[in-house]
Amino acid sequence: MTDTQNFGKVAVLMGGNSAEREISLISGHGVLEALRSAGVDAHAFDPAEIPVWELKARGFGRAFIALHGRFGEDGTIQGALEALGVPYTGSGVMASALSMDKWRTKLVWQAAGVPTPRYRLLTPNVSPSDVIDELGLPLIIKPAREGSSIGVAKVNTPAEFAPAFEAARQCDPLVIAEEFVSGRELTAAVLGDVALPLVRIDAPEGKYDYQNKYFTDVVSYHCPAGVTPDVEAAIQESALRAFKVLGCKGWARADVILREDGSFAFLEMNTAPGMTNHSLVPIAARAAGIDYATLCVRILEMASIG
Repeated sequence: MTDTQNFGKVAVLMGGNSAEREISLISGHGVLEALRSAGVDAHAFDPAEIPVWELKARGFGRAFIALHGRFGEDGTIQGALEALGVPYTGSGVMASALSMDKWRTKLVWQAAGVPTPRYRLLTPNVSPSDVIDELGLPLIIKPAREGSSIGVAKVNTPAEFAPAFEAARQCDPLVIAEEFVSGRELTAAVLGDVALPLVRIDAPEGKYDYQNKYFTDVVSYHCPAGVTPDVEAAIQESALRAFKVLGCKGWARADVILREDGSFAFLEMNTAPGMTNHSLVPIAARAAGIDYATLCVRILEMASIG
């Protein structure tokens, strides 16, 4: 059993300045309540409202990162915490920055043999017809460094390509087009050095977008995921490899598509996953016998510097 008093004064970092601020606040308040229920001296800390260097001045000895998106998952806050000497949850600077960048994540995964969909990096002078000839239709256009499906669009016709590209560029100048992989949508969470049970996501018409992820109840989640044991084991093994080759630690969640033929492709790695009542890591943890408060404490236990 963990003596939660040994954690000292803990800051739950939430909110921030990213496009995912609203979701981060929901995650953060959930974590805050859970840690307090476990006896942790936990306090809310919003870097958008209080300078981060105040953490040290206010006596915080450890930080639980519940920030999502830019400045929270991309290595920025991790570097600041390292400079301050405050241990924090999740991956370090390099792994956070790398995982936030879907393009560079793909480069690493391809080199390591982690299956991921084919893609093209898009530039303003790109020829839509060339991309479509290469990747086919439908395809996915997405900002390379956003989360929670922000700026992501499914392109079904050539006429939809340019508007989707421009919308993605409003979120991030780095944009990728990715082949559309048809199949079951799964998520593979990692806690420490263990892959948790897979979760299957069933969204209406396959629209697992920002609105349906967080603000409706039309999405259903299944854990067990309803896949065969050998397929589940193969995806879990690949998830651990995908996690380790990026340099991740502590915890993370990989998004995966399972094709009808049994093959699968990894879409991205989330190093500060959501912790809302719709979030996937708590669902997977619960299936493994780990309740929400215990999950939060375990993540906090693994906090470190670098």
